[in-house]
Amino acid sequence: MNKVVKNAQEAIAGIKSGMTLMVGGFGLCGIPENCIKAITETDLSALTCISNNAGVDNFGLGLLLQKKQIRKMISSYVGENAEFERQLLQGELEVELIPQGTLAERCRAGGAGIPAFYVPAGYGTEVAAGKEVRDFNGKPHLLEYALTADFAIVKAWKGDTHGNLIYKETAGNFNHPMATAGRITIAEVEELVPAGQLNPMQIHTPGVYIKRIFQGTHYEKRIEQLTES
Repeated sequence: MNKVVKNAQEAIAGIKSGMTLMVGGFGLCGIPENCIKAITETDLSALTCISNNAGVDNFGLGLLLQKKQIRKMISSYVGENAEFERQLLQGELEVELIPQGTLAERCRAGGAGIPAFYVPAGYGTEVAAGKEVRDFNGKPHLLEYALTADFAIVKAWKGDTHGNLIYKETAGNFNHPMATAGRITIAEVEELVPAGQLNPMQIHTPGVYIKRIFQGTHYEKRIEQLTES
């Protein structure tokens, strides 16, 4: 039951070029900073990354974009990364943009074993291109397929040696559904405690989904958009 590994380098062992990764977080909140940095220190390439966003220049998934390690991004919001924009416009990066709620549900469905579902979001836009449409209660819906990944990499506030996780506020938005949808899920946590020390009623992701866990270090927790009043 002990799933603890020493560090991010040990945690990402087995990730290979060309694989699909789910990367948790919401904006720059709750992203697995240690694992992302560890990937930049490898020669991995041609990765497909499923993430709420593409990070920013010099941080988050922006670091992988700088090293040309990502072949395809599947995201819902990508507006804060100049390198992402450059690669997209130059045809160096394949991009699939998905409405945010649809992206979250596709990840959740993947973790729940639901192969596909219908959703109204995106009908009548470019998102609908090539997709099956059915009417429900007089409203058109698009057929969307579940998402899974070879590896899911998530970040939690607290975790125990059995892999049970607790997220803090906004960080839980995409981390939990992605944690359930990876064939192998890696969790880095700010605080790692022995099994049995977490309140069972507070656990967001049960340890059954987690294969590897470690305590991260040197978190920056950057602010994506600083707004002052």
